Amino acid sequence: MEWKLFADLAEVTGARTVRVDVDGDATVGDALDALVGAHPALESRVFGDDGELYDHINVLRNGEAAALGEEAAAGDELALFPPVSGG
Repeated sequence: MEWKLFADLAEVTGARTVRVDVDGDATVGDALDALVGAHPALESRVFGDDGELYDHINVLRNGEAAALGEEAAAGDELALFPPVSGG
């Protein structure tokens, strides 16, 4: 499964695209756990002290907003967006 990372999240991993291996019955949350497991520095950027995903972090599956509990298939493209501002 492939994650696309943006802004400072890509900087933390050193890559804009990261592949993770998960079981066939994985969820988006499982894929996110695999990503954070491979890049522990992401944990404090995407999860709060309570272990919950920050409200300002957007998770997409195949270009659409995704819940962590929804199924993820091997060919899915997942994306993680931090808050973005500018003008």
